Amino acid sequence: MLYYALVFLVVALIAGVLGFGGIAGASASIAQVLFFLFLILFVVSLIMRVMRRT
Repeated sequence: MLYYALVFLVVALIAGVLGFGGIAGASASIAQVLFFLFLILFVVSLIMRVMRRT
């Protein structure tokens, strides 16, 4: 999932450099959503791991 966030970030950067504002904005939004989703799932997995060890 983090891979897809990075891919959309790269697409947003390339589209921004080339002047495609709409595509850059959409790709940046998708990358941001995927990154935060990855962070949430990572924190949940850490909490579950700690809870399982006790």
